[in-house]
Amino acid sequence: MIRIFKIAVRNLMRYKRRTLLTSLLITIGVLMVILFSGLSGSFKTMMISQITDANLSQMQIHKKGYVSSMDSSPLNLNLNRNGYTKVEEVLKSHPLVDAWAPRIKLGAMLSNFAETTNIRLNAVDPEKEIKVCPDVGDRMIFAEKSDPEKLVKPGEVILPDKLAKGMKIKLGDTVVLVANNKDGSVNGLNFVVGGITETVVGPQGKEGYMHIEDARSLLRMENPEITEVAVRLKDFDKLDSVYADLESALAQFKSKAGKPAFEIHTWEKLSPFYNIARMIDLMTATMKLIMVAIVLISVLNVMIMSVYERVREIGTMSAIGTTPGKIMGLFLAEGVTLGVISIVAGNIIGLGGIFLLNIYKIRFSFGRMEEMILAPSVNFSELLWLAAIVFFVSVFASLHPAYKASKMAPVDALGHV
Repeated sequence: MIRIFKIAVRNLMRYKRRTLLTSLLITIGVLMVILFSGLSGSFKTMMISQITDANLSQMQIHKKGYVSSMDSSPLNLNLNRNGYTKVEEVLKSHPLVDAWAPRIKLGAMLSNFAETTNIRLNAVDPEKEIKVCPDVGDRMIFAEKSDPEKLVKPGEVILPDKLAKGMKIKLGDTVVLVANNKDGSVNGLNFVVGGITETVVGPQGKEGYMHIEDARSLLRMENPEITEVAVRLKDFDKLDSVYADLESALAQFKSKAGKPAFEIHTWEKLSPFYNIARMIDLMTATMKLIMVAIVLISVLNVMIMSVYERVREIGTMSAIGTTPGKIMGLFLAEGVTLGVISIVAGNIIGLGGIFLLNIYKIRFSFGRMEEMILAPSVNFSELLWLAAIVFFVSVFASLHPAYKASKMAPVDALGHV
């Protein structure tokens, strides 16, 4: 076997320019896949982190039926104290749940005493919200540079930047919020603008913030209610398994009608960015298909040319007793050797490129987050899959030319001109 590969290497070196160009083409294909996978994977991971850590959270639990009608912020689908207690018991019992926070979602009318517009508000418990979404304060500008853990104080409201700019509302201004409670009555309260938050992708990114106790006062809740429970895990990679566990645990609670009382969703079902993330995965898969085509065409071309140029040599080998299996093995070895050399070169150069990108950094801005840095990386398993794809495609591309060479009749081959 070793001898066959030595002969294969020698035969490849007989046509140095062709071998070099083909190997270079495959190497570039492997390099581009590694760099694209590293950059796109880093971008996707960063954006998912921004979405889940800044405002959405990794998972949310609601009363059954809320998500399908969440655009209208229905107050009749809030969880009461008993429902929230049951959810807390489930979350406390799971070892991979790190933190959770209650929220109230509501719609209101905002007035600056000169004009009025509608606004969506996210009422939070600041201390718990920070634990679930640790980056929530990073996209906000506050009236006072106080403890960021406080986020929003009672009596304050944080407004979306585009809304504040459109109504010429500044930090420290007094505004009025008017909201309908569950039974239809109207209530209004004065608030101080304690912060401005940037608008990001998705409906959650256009919401203002207020303290959860203020929301209960504004909505005149006689008994504490919440709209949703935001959940953060200790290990984000375990999202699917934890989701399955929590969904199963919550399924035991039924409504009076005998239907499930709660519903749970991951960020993927709640954010429009999930579709972009899927497109990134599709683009990565497309890059791999392009690389497969490059390898297939390159190796196939080299092997067909090699067989065509060495017809008399193949006839000589057959005439002196070389078996068809060994002839086929020789040409297969040439194709595999070409693929392996290209794999090694592509991986080395690709990892070097990833290393350089991490040294020199790729910076870009996203809203107020002006120092976002891509940190591309490639998993070892990704490199193994890439190497396996190139290897098997090289074998596949070599099969037909190798089989054709092994089936040549010695008389016809020796008489070939």
